[in-house]
Formats: sequence, C-alpha cells, structure tokens
Amino acid sequence: MSVKTYLNFIGGKWLASKTGTTFSSINPANKQVLGRFQVSDAQDIDSAVASAKKAFPNWSSTPAPVRGELLFKFANLLKQEKERLARIVTLEMGKSLTESRGDVQEAIDTALYMAGEGRRLFGHTTPSELPQKFAMTVRRPVGVVGLITPWNFPIAIPAWKIMPALICGNTVVFKPSSDTPLCAVEFVKLLTKAGVPDGVINLVTGSGSEAGTPLIEHPDVRGISFTGSHETGDFILKHAGVKKVGLELGGKNPIIVMDDADLTLAVDGILWGAFGTTGQRCTAASRVIVHEKIKKQLEQRLVAEAQKINREKIGNGLKPTTLMGPLINQAALEKTDRYVFIGKQEGAKLLCGGKPCSGKGSTGFFYEATVFTDVKPTMRIAQEEIFGPVVALIAVKNFDEAVAVANHTAYGLSTAIYTRDMKKAFTAIDQLESGITYINASTIGSECHLPFGGIKGTGNGTREAGIEGINEFSELKTVFIDYSGKLQKAQIDIKYN
Repeated sequence: MSVKTYLNFIGGKWLASKTGTTFSSINPANKQVLGRFQVSDAQDIDSAVASAKKAFPNWSSTPAPVRGELLFKFANLLKQEKERLARIVTLEMGKSLTESRGDVQEAIDTALYMAGEGRRLFGHTTPSELPQKFAMTVRRPVGVVGLITPWNFPIAIPAWKIMPALICGNTVVFKPSSDTPLCAVEFVKLLTKAGVPDGVINLVTGSGSEAGTPLIEHPDVRGISFTGSHETGDFILKHAGVKKVGLELGGKNPIIVMDDADLTLAVDGILWGAFGTTGQRCTAASRVIVHEKIKKQLEQRLVAEAQKINREKIGNGLKPTTLMGPLINQAALEKTDRYVFIGKQEGAKLLCGGKPCSGKGSTGFFYEATVFTDVKPTMRIAQEEIFGPVVALIAVKNFDEAVAVANHTAYGLSTAIYTRDMKKAFTAIDQLESGITYINASTIGSECHLPFGGIKGTGNGTREAGIEGINEFSELKTVFIDYSGKLQKAQIDIKYN
C-alpha cells in the first residue's frame, strides 16, 4: 500500500520543505504509517513568516465582522466533516472515537465563539480628567504569531489558538506536533476552503529543534503561543526575545474526596479524569487525595472499575467498546513504565495495572489503567507529570490537610473536590492553588467560552479561550481625542477646586 506524502502550506501553496526530507506519522494503536510529512528547518520558517508578514496588512485591515464570517464558514465545515475528522484524530492520536468527536466539537464551539467576537472585540471608554477630551481603548492585532500545538487535542487546541488569532487580525505560522501532523493538514485544508486568504495561515511541520526554535526566535514573529512541557516553555521564555508569549505547561492535578462525598460520583470522576484520553491530558487527575475514613471503600470501588477497563475496554479507539486507547508513542510508553517502577521503589503500593498490554491483540503502545495507594505527597509519582494512565491515592486526616497536599506541587492547573459540604466547597475555591476548580466534577472538561490555564509552574499567567483568548492575541491601544481647540496638560491643568 502506497503512503501519501504531505506538504507544508506557505503563501497559499502546498510546498515541499527546503530540506527535501520527510518523517512518518504512525497510528499508535497498530504502528501503521499514516503518511509522510516535511522535515522543515529555518529556511521553511523564514518563508512562512515572510508570507504571513506580507499578508498581515490586508488581513488586519479587513473588518473584524468580515473575518468573523470566515470563521462561521469554517465552523460549518467542521460540522460537515466532524465524523471524518474524528476518525482521523483516532487514527493518528489514538483516543476513543467518542473522545475524538468531542475534540472536533470543541473546535466547532471555539470557532463559533470567536466568530461572534468579530462583532465585539471590545475596548472601553472612560471619562477624561480634562474638559472636551475623549478617552478610550481599542484593540489591535499583535502581528505575525507563531502557534505551536501538542498532539493530545490535535483539532481542539489548534482551534483554541488559531481562531482568536485570526479574529483579532493576526496572521499565523502554525507548527503542530510531529505526532499528529495529518490532523493539522486537514485543519488547514478546511480553513482554506472557508476562504482564509493566502498567507494568513501557514503550516510548517517538523521537529521542535529544527522548526520550532527558528519560529520562536524569529525577529518578525511578534507573538508565540505554546502548549506542551514545562521544560520547553522555559526554553521559549529564554529564547523568544521581546515577544508576547502565552504558555500552557501541564499539571499534576488533584481530586479531593472528603468523607461526606457521593462515592459513586467520585469514582466516576476519578475514572474519567485519570484514564480518559489514557491520562494524556494536561488536566488529567493524576492524584486522588482521599479522607482516611473512606480510603478502603474508595480503593475497592476504583480498583474494581480499573480492572474492568483492563479486561474489557483497552484497544483501538475505533472500536465502540474502547474506553482507553494507546499512549501516543514508544517514548510515552517507556516513560509511564519508568514512573511505575519509580513508584514501587519509593514504597507506594500498586493495587492494579502497572504494565504494558496488548490492547486486545493490537501491536500499539497500550498500557494498563494503573492505581497506586499509600502514596506520600513528596513521592515523585505525586509530584511529576507522568502523562499516562497512572493515578496515585494519598490519604489525609481532614479538609485542611487535603488542601495542603493538593497545593504541594509545582503545578497549578486544575483541581477538584467531592463533598456535600458547601462550606468546604467554597473554602476549596478560595484556597486551592489552580487556575480551574471543579466542585463535584472531575478535573477535566473545560468549556470554550471560559478561560483556560493555570498558575505556578503551569504557565506564565496567560489564559486561553473565552475573552482571555482575545486578550492573548490582541494589543490594547489607548486613544485620547482632544476637541477643546487648545493645549491641555494632563495632571497640570486639571481644576479640583
């Protein structure tokens, strides 16, 4: 069977890389090659940035409601292609088809939301301290922006970045993860079909070192948005120069289960948070902080459900019975297995899982749903992001200790608490150190019209989605209009008496 070679998209044309070499994208469920993609380098980045820079004046001067109409068209195309795109997501990333449909739906929702912003993009007005003087702010685009996206949400996360970037009038150089370039190609094809002008969106595939670094360092790129590892985020901050930089860098997210919680609901939330997307979400619930009074009950219920997943629900994401697909690649499989070994060495008790598995006869990168208990808050499996189907149970004596343990990590993305006590719930909202907090729900499931992001090691203070997506991809300009017909001096001519 022949394997198709895909090209970069620069200046409205599909072009081969200057390097003349390609890499393969594979299906993580069976290791079959899905396509070959361009190994791009600094020359390709230069071409893409030049194309985006050339297109910027016309695109940024296009009225925002007109830009919004293109995003509405894109949303409709996504709706029409939802099932086809979802199957591609499952083939290339591995998640279940149900989750892949959700991935595409999130892109649809984001496109619709940001299209509507074309008739808002609000600034504000405020009184001047001087007579016959008008004061306001307006939004302006950043310029050429470089968008670097991960593989775990290969349709949704590009939409989180590209939709607000375009509605604000920016032009884009898009570098997707090398694990999911086919999804990126299909995404860009639909944007061009929606009518986005040549040069406004440019797609360059390749590695972080050969393509990502030149994009980050490029002097004509005025903004960078990145989702990925803390280490890469740290590199970007050190090498981007004076640019607008947005970073989302993962988490070590806790679910607190108090002794008054609805245990059935809590177990459902833990299963979804820990093993949904095979634990490969930045918001995955990798820690469960449980009151010691109900620890045994929770363990029994959770282990029973995890073992059921391992017996019946691991496999190719295209199968309707699959709940948990493969990890993304061999490195992810080895990393997960390494952390299981570390957990055992540290003295944590392995209750179930803990090894690679066949995925119902498939040859892909499958790993069992894994539960540790008797985990200490300082253990590495309780501190470091594993990005696999591994959850650590930590027992606490009371609510205050639960909050302290939850906050005892370098990350601060998503937190959750299960309790019937509203005082504890609202206290948790105040005290948990995270950008997102859920009450009686899991740590995953953010919605596109609300800000997404975290604090501490999770990022640099920016947020994506909702109005914060507009803030990330626009600059505020302050405007003063003096119609007095004379020179007025702020702070000097003002009359208080």
